[in-house]
Amino acid sequence: MDVLIVGSGGREHALAWQAAQSENTGTVYVAPGNAGTSLETGVQNVAVNAEDIEGLLDFARERNIGLTIVGPEAPLVAGIVDQFSAAGLPCFGPTAAAAQLEGSKAFAKDFMARHGIPTAAYGNFTDIEAALAFIRTHGAPIVVKADGLAAGKGVIIAQTIEAAETAARDMLAGNAFGEAGHRVVIEEFLTGEEASFIVMADGEHILPLATSQDHKARDEGDLGPNTGGMGAYSPAPVVTPEIHRRAMEEVILPTVRGMAAEGNAFTGFLYAGLMVAADGTPKVLEYNVRFGDPETQPIMLRLRSDL
Repeated sequence: MDVLIVGSGGREHALAWQAAQSENTGTVYVAPGNAGTSLETGVQNVAVNAEDIEGLLDFARERNIGLTIVGPEAPLVAGIVDQFSAAGLPCFGPTAAAAQLEGSKAFAKDFMARHGIPTAAYGNFTDIEAALAFIRTHGAPIVVKADGLAAGKGVIIAQTIEAAETAARDMLAGNAFGEAGHRVVIEEFLTGEEASFIVMADGEHILPLATSQDHKARDEGDLGPNTGGMGAYSPAPVVTPEIHRRAMEEVILPTVRGMAAEGNAFTGFLYAGLMVAADGTPKVLEYNVRFGDPETQPIMLRLRSDL
């Protein structure tokens, strides 16, 4: 069968490279792809933007695509899986309702609170004065997050109250992140070591993939502002067998079961960004509803089975 990979990053290159090795695939199309995917054997780029859902639907119908795998978060949040499913086309990823886990940090934090999933103490705000009062009460360091999608860059780790206030004002009043920043989540600053814990789920069953860590901060020594990720490695040494067990039991299983219980069964790649404390407690920093980029790259290189 022919496969369509949606996206243009290193993640999509790694997915296409791995999918093309399967005996079950014919041509692997990547929309829109990149310079790297254009050089892969058995892979073809398609000049359709990753957020052009109608264009992707038309292409999938024309080429009788057997499976579509969505790389980036924006089309998932926009409902690409719902639209492909309505057209009878298999598409691996969560529905728009389930994709709220990444599409709205406020939704994700409230969901974790409802289901007892460990995460930082927090507050959700649309009012600037309420946000500033929360910051002044809790002090610094503190974390200010734009509620919506911000390409992995809508998180400000403020080391001072003044920096936190500036970040909140920029998001709520200054439109620094557009629609994504019209609501903010302000939360406790967690210490420990970060790890990316990614699984595949079908709404009920869960398959954990290899652990990984990305290099997030811009500067040497983990300093500077966060980026969308500048490379990754796998496995993550911090995720020992005991921490792996706890992450599954305390985070992943309650998440998949909770989403199903609320009528939003989760199918696709579920990625929990974890902070592992010194005592081994894993707390959720954020959810992503797709494979991580750059984490996909080392994980696909290590994968020995058929994707």
